[in-house]
Amino acid sequence: MTALFYFFAFVMLAGGLGVVLTRSPVTSAFSMVVSFLGLAALFIMLHAYLIGTLQILVYAGAIMVLFLFIIMLLDLKAEEDRKISLFTVIGGALLVSVFASQIIKVVKALPAAAEAMPELSASASEDVKNTGLLMFTDYVFPLQIIGVLLLVATVGVIVLSKKELK
Repeated sequence: MTALFYFFAFVMLAGGLGVVLTRSPVTSAFSMVVSFLGLAALFIMLHAYLIGTLQILVYAGAIMVLFLFIIMLLDLKAEEDRKISLFTVIGGALLVSVFASQIIKVVKALPAAAEAMPELSASASEDVKNTGLLMFTDYVFPLQIIGVLLLVATVGVIVLSKKELK
């Protein structure tokens, strides 16, 4: 189990690095899909089946298809030709090292980090049922707002990427 955890954590981190380090937006989007799949596998290993499945369906599926659709519509060749300065690389590396040291300090100071996680008692089917009932009763309005925002974003990209006729 520990080897699988480290493997999926490595897949997730490698995908995240691919998002940041690749020059092509399409390759970056596919790297994000790999990162989402690694994260979903980690959730499934924690017996959070609903969150893992939603991670695959919603993020790796629907939203990444939307991202790729938007990236394909926009003309991003100018972004690929842009040069990266040494100042930007040094500043980014410094920021990452400061952030990583802060995370390590917080995790070491957290007493719950050394304790084992308790076993889950509820069944996965009850978790899915309760989440579905909450989502479509108490949180139906925010769910609809998110759908409308995604629709508006897609229509906005189509309008912005429309070529002018001469």
